[in-house]
Amino acid sequence: MAAEAFWFGVLLLLLPCFSAMAKQTYIVQMNHHSKPESYATHHDWYSASLQSLSSDSDSLFYTYTDAYHGFAASLDPEQAELLRQSDSVIGVYEDTVYNLHTTRTPEFLGLDTESGLWEGHSTQDLNQASNDVIVGVLDTGVWPESKSFDDTGMPEIPTRWRGQCESGPDFAATLCNKKLIGARSFSKGYHMASGGSYLRKPREVESPRDRDGHGTHTSSTAAGSLVANASLLGYATGTARGMAPNARVATYKVCWSTGCFGSDILAGMDRAIVDGVDVLSLSLGGGSAPYYRDTIAIGAFTAMERGIFVSCSAGNSGPTRASLANTAPWIMTVGAGTLDRDFPAYALLGNKLRFTGVSLYSGTGMGNKPVQLVYNRGSNSSSNLCLPGSLNPDLVRGKVVMCDRGINARVEKGGVVRSAGGIGMILANTAASGEELVADSHLLPAVAVGRRVGDQIREYAQHDPNPTAVITFGRTVLNVRPSPVVAAFSSRGPNLVNPQILKPDVIGPGVNILAAWSEAVGLTGLEEDKRKSQFNIISGTSMSCPHISGLAALLKAAHPEWSPIAVKSALMTTAYTHDNTKAPLRDAADGTISNPWAHGSGHIDPSKALSPGLVYDIATEDYIAFLCSLEYTKEHVQAIVKRPNVTCARRYSDPGQLNYPSFSVVFWNKKKRVVSYTRELTNVGPAGSVYRVTVTSPSMVRTIVKPTRLVFNNVGEKQKYRVTFVASRGAEKTSRSEFGSIMWSNPQHQVKSPVAFAWTQLID
Repeated sequence: MAAEAFWFGVLLLLLPCFSAMAKQTYIVQMNHHSKPESYATHHDWYSASLQSLSSDSDSLFYTYTDAYHGFAASLDPEQAELLRQSDSVIGVYEDTVYNLHTTRTPEFLGLDTESGLWEGHSTQDLNQASNDVIVGVLDTGVWPESKSFDDTGMPEIPTRWRGQCESGPDFAATLCNKKLIGARSFSKGYHMASGGSYLRKPREVESPRDRDGHGTHTSSTAAGSLVANASLLGYATGTARGMAPNARVATYKVCWSTGCFGSDILAGMDRAIVDGVDVLSLSLGGGSAPYYRDTIAIGAFTAMERGIFVSCSAGNSGPTRASLANTAPWIMTVGAGTLDRDFPAYALLGNKLRFTGVSLYSGTGMGNKPVQLVYNRGSNSSSNLCLPGSLNPDLVRGKVVMCDRGINARVEKGGVVRSAGGIGMILANTAASGEELVADSHLLPAVAVGRRVGDQIREYAQHDPNPTAVITFGRTVLNVRPSPVVAAFSSRGPNLVNPQILKPDVIGPGVNILAAWSEAVGLTGLEEDKRKSQFNIISGTSMSCPHISGLAALLKAAHPEWSPIAVKSALMTTAYTHDNTKAPLRDAADGTISNPWAHGSGHIDPSKALSPGLVYDIATEDYIAFLCSLEYTKEHVQAIVKRPNVTCARRYSDPGQLNYPSFSVVFWNKKKRVVSYTRELTNVGPAGSVYRVTVTSPSMVRTIVKPTRLVFNNVGEKQKYRVTFVASRGAEKTSRSEFGSIMWSNPQHQVKSPVAFAWTQLID
């Protein structure tokens, strides 16, 4: 037995000597290759060792073999600390709770509604090829009875599929079919955090069934079948379908009533990789952490190495700066934008002014008779926020209540008003949410308005001696201009984990998205909401992420030889940065022009991504050189790469040397005013292609690209170029951030990369 394995066993045997303390879940990252030969499997090694220290036979939750090397177990803090001292243990971490980042879309993206493919590219071969692509979704489970998972006309399941349909108290294995080919649940981390009880909520059952709605919504967005006459109680009527309606869906339930636990997420990723998914979609995330501490990043690395495309939501913490989640360069990080569809509602005030907002209210309404408008913004009161228990029924009964957005959920505010006897609500944005309008299916007549309109209504409500209002509704409006607009809630850069990697990568539709819904929960998720619908309209980067996951499935069907980063590059370099009025993309937070820290490379354009001309590709060895350039220890690099013999013999002088499809340039100090990077492009277009470069750069930075012309004689040929960025003297005194672009183009293709410039004080 190796020395480190011996000491690992000794430490485990000593653990019972410590006083009993409250146990919790820890994820133990192991040197996978230290397993003694006396154990047949790693599970046997971990299990035997843990059994020797505890009478609790269930202390070992999960053994990870692919997405991660190690295990999850129930330990007390002293036991965890002793484990950290073993040479076989790379790290011991408390289980992390991740949060969910919670139709018109196909037409808006230029997809052909009937076939689910691109306009002009609706070939039978591509249609059949997408049947072989499997999209794995890690979320809250699935509502299998939804028509979005109908398998009519689908061929047999690919023989390479190794997954299964897990049965449960409310989920029969026979509910899976040729469309929904797999369904599993992972709840041991949640189980431990819940005190060992699944009964904290009566509706919580250990099975793949979705009793939240989020997982059904994301799964059907990525790859739902066509469903005619879909709507949310009459809103957004039309044919609903996923981005890749011919692809297969496999669901991995890793999120429960109290959140998504890292130990369960890892178990889901581990299983999905073994099962044989082609795309992994995770509409969830947590805070920023080094990649060797980020369980999603570690699992995604293995997925990438196995040829699996991983798409993750950027988070809903915008417009706060540096609020991104899921920033690893091997992950597609997706922000959110609006559609060209809206759901107008109106607030008519007693002063005859009529303001437009949005709403998905579907009841009988409040009639046309104005009623008193109430808005209470006292210095010692929270009633302006309509928090639970903050409204006096004697003051709001029978009236329209104005509520400021913030702190609690938008739909909860409507429930608070309704419970206090109010008959209507005007939900007004504050500076934090700006002009962003997100529609909700409120339980009472309600309209959401932007900050500027909200300020006018606040002024009226506070100073008119008898303020009144009446709320009316306008149903569904199409071809809204301008569209898209970057959602205010969409998380922003810069990337604090690694400033030299620009994130987010792209934005996609994430505001007011119609998709399938769980019939086990009301439309708002509130306990008092008993309304049921097969479809719901919700918003978040959770909604934009599966759009990209589904499009990646289509690209993989069209180009099975492409690596995950080639697919990612195609989506990034063909994205657009102008709206349907031909003006630069705007930011809903304040109406100003957006920038790459908000929209990344831009809004996805599927039809152009199918034929990008050139792609930036990255091999696993390049990622290792990148990780080594971050000054990680050998153990930390091994934890991510999961190889016993990994070395840092090759490393980049700057992490920004990674062959990424975008640029993030950091001028760290006055002396370092010059940053140079080399990039390599691969020709996936026709032979004999010639490209010329166009540079857009701010006045305080000179950008030099050599050569300025690239000739590709053959398909698959690779060509390098070098770009040098030179900051003007003294620029750091006046500039915080600037943006530009580098574009290689010919008459057929435009391959565009955004460039973000930052000076030291912005990153510190």
